[in-house]
Amino acid sequence: MALLDPLFGSAEMNEVFGDSARLQRMLDFEAALAKAEAACDVIPAAASLIIASRCKVELLDVSALAAATALSLNPAIPLVKQLTTLVAADDAEAARFVHWGATSQDVNDTGLVLQIRQGFDILEADLTSLSHSLIDLARKHRSTPIVGRTLMQHAVPTTFGAKVAGWLDAVTRHRERFAQTRKRVLVLQFGGAVGTLAALRGKGLGVADALATELHLELPAAPWHAHRDRMAEVATTLGLCVGTLGKIARDIALHMQTEIAELFEPAGEGRGGSSTMPHKRNPVSAGIVLAAANRVPGLVSTMLSAMVQEDERGLGNWHAEWETVPELFRLTAGALHQMATIIPHLEVDVDRMRQNLDATHGLIFAESVTMALADHIGKSAAHKLVEEASQKASASGQHLREILSLDKSIVERLKPADLDRLFAPENCVGAAEEFVDRVIAARTPSD
Repeated sequence: MALLDPLFGSAEMNEVFGDSARLQRMLDFEAALAKAEAACDVIPAAASLIIASRCKVELLDVSALAAATALSLNPAIPLVKQLTTLVAADDAEAARFVHWGATSQDVNDTGLVLQIRQGFDILEADLTSLSHSLIDLARKHRSTPIVGRTLMQHAVPTTFGAKVAGWLDAVTRHRERFAQTRKRVLVLQFGGAVGTLAALRGKGLGVADALATELHLELPAAPWHAHRDRMAEVATTLGLCVGTLGKIARDIALHMQTEIAELFEPAGEGRGGSSTMPHKRNPVSAGIVLAAANRVPGLVSTMLSAMVQEDERGLGNWHAEWETVPELFRLTAGALHQMATIIPHLEVDVDRMRQNLDATHGLIFAESVTMALADHIGKSAAHKLVEEASQKASASGQHLREILSLDKSIVERLKPADLDRLFAPENCVGAAEEFVDRVIAARTPSD
């Protein structure tokens, strides 16, 4: 839908997986096939040149092709027919050699692989941009104290830099996955009718090698018509990435709540408002990313289900991939672009983070006190004493430090200076700052 495409997708990715691009990539396969076969003396060189010159999407009747696809169950069949007609208009002899020795799935699959390569280029550019922005944010807030929250409750202090480093660490792993997935997925599909290249009568392997070179793809050990782990890996790689983007979006949305108000998406004209409440500032980009995180797992499931295919060519399960893969790329691109756009301009309220550390009147430092006291009386006894003090503080509304200072068994062991240290957030973040340094140091070497 034109209305929602800019919201959930990406214009650049829409172009890569649009109808024209799909058909052009299939035609790229046909042109490269003709050239490879001419180089291997399978078809005349003159025929190869004519075929390649007609492999242009603008020469096709796309409406007629779409109508024919509904009958043939496969866009490659009417595409080859139209291409043959176009070539025959110039040279009837050359038309004999269109699509020589290939099968329709070779055209569809290799065309899709070429689209996936372009799609990865777009996603990896945004992943790199997001990674750089997260590095800057983690460095800036390496030591900024913030409430650490577990099970939606205040736990113990950490640093905002450590939270961002967690995001960055996951993004770095996704960049590695993309690079690894490329190696396994960006490969040629060329096997003919049942994956034996029998129609090429002994020259099949040579043509396959020349075709892979022509398209700048790797040559697999064997055709993979009914073995869809490569396509499923694309889906799961995208699904994992979107899952992480959803986690980051959820964190940002939670921290934009009025009661927390520590983070804010960038403001702008027409952005994040309400049609009825003038004061609202909503986490709109987070909402788009979370929508993708809700939709993508179902699409990944479709791709995993489609792996179970019959013999040398699947029926229905292969066809289920055709709209699923483009939709996965569109949603991933939209979510990733939203995140790469807002992170560099994320507003961080450091003062509010400090205020929220005081919201529980010192209870957030209970673990710190417990461990210091444990040095004197053991962990179990210390935990019991501090737990009782925490319950009194919660019931009375008093500060935990005040309650502790009234307990003789505690003040005998922890002096006022000790309590000063234990109730200072910067002294309670453990190795958080070192984790930030380690994550940044371990980022992708090309950064």
